Amino acid sequence: MATKSKSKGRNGKSSSKTSKSSSNKNTLNQSGSSENMDNNDENENENKNESTGNERSLKDVFISQLQDMYSAEQQLIEALPEMAEAAYDEELQDAFSNHLEQTKRQARRLEKIFKRIGEDKDEAEKCKAMEGLIEEGQEIISEFEEGPTRDVALIIGAQKIEHYEIASYGSLRSLAETMQLDELARILDKTLEEEEITDALLTEIAEDINMDAMEDVTEELEDVEETYA
Repeated sequence: MATKSKSKGRNGKSSSKTSKSSSNKNTLNQSGSSENMDNNDENENENKNESTGNERSLKDVFISQLQDMYSAEQQLIEALPEMAEAAYDEELQDAFSNHLEQTKRQARRLEKIFKRIGEDKDEAEKCKAMEGLIEEGQEIISEFEEGPTRDVALIIGAQKIEHYEIASYGSLRSLAETMQLDELARILDKTLEEEEITDALLTEIAEDINMDAMEDVTEELEDVEETYA
């Protein structure tokens, strides 16, 4: 009987050691799993932070493009007097001068929009597209003598500007409609219509000026032929 009791005691100790060993292993496994979960959570948080830093909302795009157009209008206000002075045709001079006053009104409309949405109109960088288009116009003025040919080139440059503005204001109006900013959409649509009218007017003026420039070319060719006759 005593032998059996000792045997049971040994078995009990062995069972206790096994139980403790299993318990330690489980604790280690749980600890490892917990560490892995913590690491995964940290990685997920880092990824979320990285992606959030690069995300921009539709409103951000809208504001950025508004700021770009405000910069464009300010540059155009400075450039139009020089374009009007460089024009030879009186109707083209008037068109540039009238568009200057129109551009000032359009800039004030943008200021009204910025005030209503509570954003800074001057926060964005200078509009590179308008800067390049204006530089083209300045090159035309310096490279061509005053006359119909320069006017033809000035109109081409001016219509490039109009097409840029038409594309920009058309997109801004669509964004405003998408975001259900109906009043802002109406303001932008008014400017868009003015730009389209100006573009059509320049096309109409160009028809006569193109013919005048062609006559000058014909006269020059006739003079050359007479010289070598």
